[in-house]
Amino acid sequence: MEKVLFIVPPCIRYEDFVHPTSNARFRDKNGKQFGNVLADMPIGVMSLSSYIKKYIPAIETKLVDFNIILNKLENFNYKSFKDFFKDTLKQNKDFNPTTICISALFSPAYQNMLDIGDICRELFPNSYIFAGGALPTNMYDDIFKQTICFDALCYGEGEIPLLKFIQAKDKIEYLEQDPTWITFTKVYNNKTYQYSFIKDLDEIPFYDYGLCNVDDYGISPAIIAYSAVEEKTQNYHVMTSRGCNFKCTFCSSHTVHGREMRYFSLERVKEDFTKLKNIYGAHTLIFQDDHFLKDKERALKIIDIVKELNVKVVFQNGLALYSLTKDILIALKSAGVNHIVLAVESGSQRVLKDLMHKPLTLEIIERVANDCRELGIYTDVNLIIGMPGETKKDLEDAREFLKKIPTNWFRITVATPLVGSDMYKTCLEKGYIKKSFADCHYKKAIVETEDFTAEWIEDMQYVMNLELNFIENSDYILGNYQDALNGFLNAIKAKNDHAIAFYCASRCYDKIGEKEKAKEYHSIAKDIISKSSFWKNYADMFKLDI
Repeated sequence: MEKVLFIVPPCIRYEDFVHPTSNARFRDKNGKQFGNVLADMPIGVMSLSSYIKKYIPAIETKLVDFNIILNKLENFNYKSFKDFFKDTLKQNKDFNPTTICISALFSPAYQNMLDIGDICRELFPNSYIFAGGALPTNMYDDIFKQTICFDALCYGEGEIPLLKFIQAKDKIEYLEQDPTWITFTKVYNNKTYQYSFIKDLDEIPFYDYGLCNVDDYGISPAIIAYSAVEEKTQNYHVMTSRGCNFKCTFCSSHTVHGREMRYFSLERVKEDFTKLKNIYGAHTLIFQDDHFLKDKERALKIIDIVKELNVKVVFQNGLALYSLTKDILIALKSAGVNHIVLAVESGSQRVLKDLMHKPLTLEIIERVANDCRELGIYTDVNLIIGMPGETKKDLEDAREFLKKIPTNWFRITVATPLVGSDMYKTCLEKGYIKKSFADCHYKKAIVETEDFTAEWIEDMQYVMNLELNFIENSDYILGNYQDALNGFLNAIKAKNDHAIAFYCASRCYDKIGEKEKAKEYHSIAKDIISKSSFWKNYADMFKLDI
């Protein structure tokens, strides 16, 4: 019998997990601090599983998601991830997979993917071992230079290639002939590769949510951070389309899914959402579409479906602001959507236009933020700083502009050169990447230009976070003290030594009349600052009355 083991490597480096930096979110477990591990439901893997089961009903599939395993651990005493991977995968020996598929999307997973591949080759010598996702699609040369553990790498989406492989009588011959599969021989001979997209997404069955323990994903920091998600269980990730026609220089999703938009039909969307609500008991649907609002008429109809089902919705990847007209926002609000992510990316018009190639103006940003505030929609703003070509003046201009917009919270990240993105190509051409690309993530900079160092960008990222979210918090300034307090308490939940969050929470408690709580939180802030040079530096910078 065919058995497929799907593996999702941790999207965090070992050092960042066991030694989180002072500005990173972490968990306290048994007196030790561990870096937070983001864990979304692996929709790509669930799609692969459901697709191959559609044509081969007897096939067995299993998922090992190391992000979830790390989040659930009470203790971690390994001296490397490799030892941890080996011990964990040994527990799957009885499954005896015929095929192993490793799904690797982002740079921090790169070394983990290689290590897992090597371990799988040792533990399962008779299995076919593949890797797919953004990293194999864009880094196949480097991968085959570093390891011989993979039989092949998948170029782009994998549903059709994986099914054809399992059905093939001569599997080695198929891998060498099909242009969607990348093999060592093909790389050596400089072959070119082709995508194998499913044009009509309705051909993909209902995602195989049975691979996951859904409640495990409710403990992910990616979910905990959303104030709109009150229930931390029964939250299901969904994706109603693939592709994105934008050409943002920092994005690489087009290298896997292409730029042409492809959709599930509205009938299919309604069928799936109804099943999730009525059979699976879904409380919240977390959309992973790269460009949900490309077709506004379709988006409005999906919003009507959500409204009819009375489920909550989170658009985790952000929504394109130019499409967020007042009628769309009113429709979202009427469907119970009270929290959205705005894909702003920068508060500098020059950076948006010339460096990011993003079709957005400051006027649109301001209009959408004000409309959301008027309608009572809580807004998170995604920001990226440290783009190649960005100057310190650009950042100062952005800071001044962003202080004026009444959004509720800012998610500020450092520019990350994702493999396959135009930004990555620019950084390579100009020598801006000062460490391995695998060292980067959205809190750790590796890009240095004529205008700034990586360390300066990391420092500025945290200064802007403290300034915009805490010191200049718009909810607090506008007198919405409970909303401001909720944000500060979320920050404390994610980082329990956050002195500035304790200080700002104490101010909110004072304003809403909870004087004892105000004293308690002020005292905690003062105690943390007295013991930490890290926090004392910021207390002095912002002239806190501690």
